[in-house]
Amino acid sequence: MAHDLAKATLGLTLPLQIDPPKISFTAKEINIVEWKGDMLAVGVTEKDMTKDANSKFQNSILKKIDSQHGGLLFQVSTEEDFTGKLGQSTVLRLSGHGTKRVGLFGLGKCTTGSSTAAYQALGESVASSAKAYQANNVAVIIASSEDLTPALKLTAASAIATGTLRGTYEDNRFKSESKKPTLKSVDFLGLGVGPELEKKLKYIEQVFTGVVLGKELVNSPANVLTPGTLAQEAEKIASTYNDVFSVKILDAEQCKELKMGSYLGVAAASASANPPKFIHLCYKPTSGTVKKKLALVGKGLTFDSGGYNIKTGPGCSIELMKYDMGGSAAVLGAAKALGQIKPPGVEVHFIVAACENMISGTGMRPGDIVTASNGKTIEVNNTDAEGRLTLADALVYACNLGVDKIVDLATLTGACVIALGSSIAGIFTPSDELAKEVVAASESAGEKLWRMPMEESYWEKMKSSVADMANSGGRQAGSILAALFLQQFVDEKVQWLHIDIAGPVWNDKKKSATGFAIPTLVEWVVSNSSS
Repeated sequence: MAHDLAKATLGLTLPLQIDPPKISFTAKEINIVEWKGDMLAVGVTEKDMTKDANSKFQNSILKKIDSQHGGLLFQVSTEEDFTGKLGQSTVLRLSGHGTKRVGLFGLGKCTTGSSTAAYQALGESVASSAKAYQANNVAVIIASSEDLTPALKLTAASAIATGTLRGTYEDNRFKSESKKPTLKSVDFLGLGVGPELEKKLKYIEQVFTGVVLGKELVNSPANVLTPGTLAQEAEKIASTYNDVFSVKILDAEQCKELKMGSYLGVAAASASANPPKFIHLCYKPTSGTVKKKLALVGKGLTFDSGGYNIKTGPGCSIELMKYDMGGSAAVLGAAKALGQIKPPGVEVHFIVAACENMISGTGMRPGDIVTASNGKTIEVNNTDAEGRLTLADALVYACNLGVDKIVDLATLTGACVIALGSSIAGIFTPSDELAKEVVAASESAGEKLWRMPMEESYWEKMKSSVADMANSGGRQAGSILAALFLQQFVDEKVQWLHIDIAGPVWNDKKKSATGFAIPTLVEWVVSNSSS
């Protein structure tokens, strides 16, 4: 494993040191029938499955493969009713041809707008089949590759590589036994060759190392990943990429000097057992002029019990509240990737107010009033609306650095999950320009964002009779109210965007973290470095 977690203080649990998968990606221009290996994977759209006048494959690549294998591919696809729908697959075992298996993998309709997600899904399906059949080397070709522009070929190759890495990786650090993945190499056929593609594939691998870090941080239980451990992860990034990174970790006393009463109020209950750590990681390129200063701010609740408004009842998911630091995991994962990519012309500040939200005699109570570092007072009418309290001081800190733009990420509201489900994150911003930038980055990364309204009239619900504001305004429009609350702590001169990742941070089916938003953040920073 590329990073270390501190010794656990409860349960004597320590993660195993497991390296993430290393797969060699190579682009080749060879005749498809000449390739030999464990599995040839063919990405097929519904249109590619069109039959000719003789009820055979009309697509030239499918026709060539089918001819090589005596019509067996067409026969099997017909018998298994393979139509090219997204997620469909059929794999045929061969003998005596130099290639052990040929598989058809559905891409659905795969329009230009949906291509990145479809190609990533193809990569994950290929990885799954490689696991099932113990394949060491695989070749991937798109049946309609002859119709793709060079730009779309680049998109296809990079997205398939992303999906393959994601599909191969498993977080087995807390299992007593685990199997190593067998897949070692992937050849891309018919998707172009050259330095531009090689550079893109290297970029994908660098981003994936950040995704792995993000997943492992979110998957780590709260008895292993404490605020102190999270701070050590930031220090590890700074020491590994010390040519471009510096780090500052503030303790409770230093935060008190900065008047971070909102953040420290949340941290108070477990301040002795697991003290808060305010993380400030800074990226600066080694040379050239810095044209833009950005900040990425991530919510860092390593465990959220809800405080005195404790999470109870069905659906509260208290056992999953280790993932309430998903925003910080995205920020640190992006930092790790950017430490390798080293984009010029941009300075990036990675900020996390890490703590736990627990219950004790020193803990914050419902009805308490806390004072944020910009002087604004907050009546805490719900201790389970704590993430925004920590982000308030983190956003003030970021603005005081003189940054041009801020993106904050948080597993902030269940309301956003109700509105958008588990695959889409909500974004909130008063800036149309910044919204366009971040959405464009998410589309390149194959992640889904949806812009939500900043309805100012709803702020009436957040008013308090005894303080400047309350920290909660009820269940209706909960995610909008949370965003309006955060806006109170952002300088009007700074472009700011909030991403609520409560839904897509976790995959319920796989019971595992997703690494969501890390590719988008990296794309956004890189786009700012070149613009």
